[in-house]
Amino acid sequence: MMKQIERYIPIILLLLMFSNTVIAQNKSINTKKMYNNNTTIEDHRKNQNSFSSSDGVIKYIDQGKGEVILLLHGVPTSSWLYRKMIDDLVIKGYRVIAPDMLGFGNSDSPNGYEIYSSKEHSKRLIELMDSLEISSWNHLMHDAGGAWTWELIKNNPNRVSKLIVLNTLILEEGFFPPVKMKKGWFAKFILSLYRSKITSRIMLKMLFKNGLTDHKLSKTEIKGYQKSLLEGKTKGMYYFFTQLSKPFPNYEKTLKQLDIPVAIIWGKHDKILKWEPQKERVSELLKIESHNIHIIDGNHFIQEEQPNKITAIINDFIKKTKD
Repeated sequence: MMKQIERYIPIILLLLMFSNTVIAQNKSINTKKMYNNNTTIEDHRKNQNSFSSSDGVIKYIDQGKGEVILLLHGVPTSSWLYRKMIDDLVIKGYRVIAPDMLGFGNSDSPNGYEIYSSKEHSKRLIELMDSLEISSWNHLMHDAGGAWTWELIKNNPNRVSKLIVLNTLILEEGFFPPVKMKKGWFAKFILSLYRSKITSRIMLKMLFKNGLTDHKLSKTEIKGYQKSLLEGKTKGMYYFFTQLSKPFPNYEKTLKQLDIPVAIIWGKHDKILKWEPQKERVSELLKIESHNIHIIDGNHFIQEEQPNKITAIINDFIKKTKD
């Protein structure tokens, strides 16, 4: 009997070696980084999944395993804005969902005007998360993503478990838009400049010159933001910019009723979305604990300037406020 067993020992050892190799390979696949300094927008798009919403196809990143965090961009950006944060959050043990909202990035850009309202954007976010069978999640938003988020929370108050706020629309006293455009030829002309290969680069350089402190983006990084514009996707931008001439939406009731942990991560050099003029009122409405307010060295696009600092704050905030 022992001799028969001894005959099979080499085979058993080979099988064990093979299984260990497979396990090691699977671990490396799960922890393999998606992004580096040479990553292009084409690489980013290859990593995206597709969801057919009620209004068009939404492209989104879905990476990692663990507690879910949704990263919501603003105008005129996309999930490309979070490319420096996604890997770090995955390594920290999160499942990262980062959509390109309809009309932005790699998602569809259907005709229409009200289709790009905050209410419609929030409706499609719920559709996406329902399709992924995610009932609640940690939610991070930036810029116009704030308006979409407040609308989502107003209509679906139990879906967001923790909220992380990055330089976003909250109260009127914190918002200083450089220009307010009405619907019509002037707004359409301005947006046509974003769609032209020559002028779009100039417009984006101006945007990031004012939205970054000392950090400069490479040509590859700029192209990541430029690609969707050259594809003609400015309808969502047209809606947002032409809404600025109308009264600022009042979400104070929604903010006041919100009863979840909230963290603020704000670039202190932002000249368009300022924390100081609204800090006391926002802190009161959202019941934010002082240790969860982080005013960091950066401008509007802090995801470009301080990605590792932001992910460290996020991780610390979520871990310390476990349900």
